Amino acid sequence: MPAKKVDSPATDKKRVEVAKKAPVRVKKADGDKKSKSRSERAGLQFPVGRIHRLLHQGSYAERIGAGAPVYLAAVLEYLTAEVLELAGNASRDHKKQRIVPRHIQLAIRNDEELNKLLSHITVPSGGVMPNIHSALIPKKSKTGNEDEE
Repeated sequence: MPAKKVDSPATDKKRVEVAKKAPVRVKKADGDKKSKSRSERAGLQFPVGRIHRLLHQGSYAERIGAGAPVYLAAVLEYLTAEVLELAGNASRDHKKQRIVPRHIQLAIRNDEELNKLLSHITVPSGGVMPNIHSALIPKKSKTGNEDEE
């Protein structure tokens, strides 16, 4: 039988050192490891953590997955950006710097998809869409001389 090789104490120390070195984390250049919010990780402006908390508190389901608040925040951010872009265009058309509820109303009602999504929504101080019924518009005569005779 071959003789068993006996590990020297130096080999045991190396094993311990290797085991100790494994969980060492590389720190950033500035020194401290900065935590990132879930909104930052997803590249969103809307608060993912707050939406997750509100989904829990709302009792919409017993369990809320980790991706659900991220997806919902992304959808809400997209819809908000879309409405604000269209409202900004409406305010620019009226030569105004500031977006007022009237511009939001015009933006929503002039866009087919947003109008369908928000058809049951009333925008406070939004007014109504400018519209004159075709029956109320006076008919133009082909020649102007017929009325004078």
